[in-house]
Amino acid sequence: MSVTPTPRETVRLTVAQAVVRFLAAQFSERDGERRQFFGGVFGIFGHGNVAGVGQALLEAELAVDAGDGWKPPAHVPYVTGRNEQAMVHAAVGYARQQDRLQTLAVTASVGPGATNMLTGAALATINRLPVLLLPSDVFATRVSSPVLQELELPSGYDVSVNDAFRPLSRFFDRVWRPEQLPAALLGAMRVLTDPAETGAATIALPQDVQAEAFDWPVELFRERTWHVARPVPETALLARAADLVRGARTPLVVAGGGVTYSGATDALRAFAEATGIPVAQSQAGKGTLPYDHPLCLGAIGATGTTGANEIAAEADLVIGIGTRYSDFTTASRSAFQNPGVRFVNINVASLDAVKHAGLAVQADAREALVALTAALQGFSVPDAYRERTARLNAEWDAVVEGFYRSGIGERTGVLAQAEVLGALDEVAGPRDVVVCAAGSLPGDLHCMWRARDPKGYHVEYGYSCMGYEIPGGIGVKMAAPDRDVFITVGDGSYLMMPTELVTAVQEDVKVIVVLLQNHGFASIGALSESLGSQRYGTRYRRRSASGRLDGDKLPVDLAANAESLGVRVLRAGTREELVEALRDAKASTESTLVHVETDLHSEAPDGGGWWDVPVSEVSHVDSTRTARVAYEAHKARQRPLV
Repeated sequence: MSVTPTPRETVRLTVAQAVVRFLAAQFSERDGERRQFFGGVFGIFGHGNVAGVGQALLEAELAVDAGDGWKPPAHVPYVTGRNEQAMVHAAVGYARQQDRLQTLAVTASVGPGATNMLTGAALATINRLPVLLLPSDVFATRVSSPVLQELELPSGYDVSVNDAFRPLSRFFDRVWRPEQLPAALLGAMRVLTDPAETGAATIALPQDVQAEAFDWPVELFRERTWHVARPVPETALLARAADLVRGARTPLVVAGGGVTYSGATDALRAFAEATGIPVAQSQAGKGTLPYDHPLCLGAIGATGTTGANEIAAEADLVIGIGTRYSDFTTASRSAFQNPGVRFVNINVASLDAVKHAGLAVQADAREALVALTAALQGFSVPDAYRERTARLNAEWDAVVEGFYRSGIGERTGVLAQAEVLGALDEVAGPRDVVVCAAGSLPGDLHCMWRARDPKGYHVEYGYSCMGYEIPGGIGVKMAAPDRDVFITVGDGSYLMMPTELVTAVQEDVKVIVVLLQNHGFASIGALSESLGSQRYGTRYRRRSASGRLDGDKLPVDLAANAESLGVRVLRAGTREELVEALRDAKASTESTLVHVETDLHSEAPDGGGWWDVPVSEVSHVDSTRTARVAYEAHKARQRPLV
């Protein structure tokens, strides 16, 4: 006896309409708290997506009924961006501020619109932050090939520029046929909501397929909640980790971004206070303990504090929690000098848990810390070790205060960068967010900024991408509208991507941009000098009669540029004027840029860290030969750590 199958309920939509409907129905859940996963769609339309995704977003905005009575469970607003790379940066800033539990989708047209997103994809994946990329693609039918902006390769016709996303994405698929879309969407969501696998997820949408209609099962558009798991540590591994801690004389915690993303900052504080083990922080981990906690050593590594690097050099056990041990964190593997140093690595990702031949505890940071604290009940480092940590913390804070109030600006007429940060520290509230990404500012912020809140420090240093600051800060503000967001940016990075200031005005997203104009690349200039290359090519200068770029400063008015993009602009010359301008900006409801001239050669406190940048082995320049000698001395302290 044959049974006639019950027909599936379907709705006829284009591929693009199906994508937009699917996005509105996705939610994430952790610890019983449910959130809309996509907070919006950033986009720039061109011939590849204007009639596909663009039309679908229009229908969603107008709430057009497809005939099945479906209503979106949540509104997913569309935001027009000005630069495709910047749109991805905004999505990344949003996702990081939301601890990876929410993000934005980004759509771009075929060709340069799509490839402009490649840098953003790399940044998202390197920083382990979720973002959904929807680049348009060439015709699946090839009926019009080669189309405008199509890459033609003699070796095959199934390759487009979007294949460049493959190594930069944690998930990549191209939807050649409508039937492939459900698997692509679900595959992308699986990766986006997995803390161990997350990064950029790219679904390339051929422009003809976007507009093609298909009968979709309505189940695809029903609300779907993705549970974000908290994997617990294995009992045997936890016991081994506890034994290693109990046997250590000078243990040290290195806290990374995973502590914050896991919501484990309270658990970290409880662990540190129960055991007395001091905490050093990577760039992403800064703020996991407040700067003035007596067990907080602050920044570690190449841009670290003297205390953190002093303890790191002696540590016989390093407990890495949610860190991927970048070269800045490990001072290019020269930070840990104890010949018997061991590592316990608590990380949700196996890739990071196994580094430095450590004991790999693959688990959620919060769950592992709670369990390890219980397993170490009754254990504590000697009181002298606690007291030493508190003393080192206080000594460094005094150093920072000296740099914050150095008086260089009064003596020279141009503020030092540290003085600007000191003024900002004076004005910023405890929950305000400071944003940065590239140049000398991230290093200065890492070692000096007085982070008071786990979400108050947002420096993108996995990719350290120039131009991230303004769009990333906009994404942060979209995710945290109740916080003031201070975007610190140098003139070099500002010139890379100021255009999203227009987006901030468009969306009425208030950000405060602190623009430090020093007429050059301060970070690379200082690095160049230390490597014997005499700051070559790092100053913004006219070409002189000698043929070199060593003439007068360029007559560029970046404050006027920002004003032309629609934001309020305040100029400050002295520290007092800067504090007043920052307070004005904080009190305002409008996006404001505060412009201040700073000294290109100003310095930050030296915490004794090192960064491996090779120096020419042979040279006819005396400064380079001298730098090579210093480089070889540092290399001698470098350890493989497997």
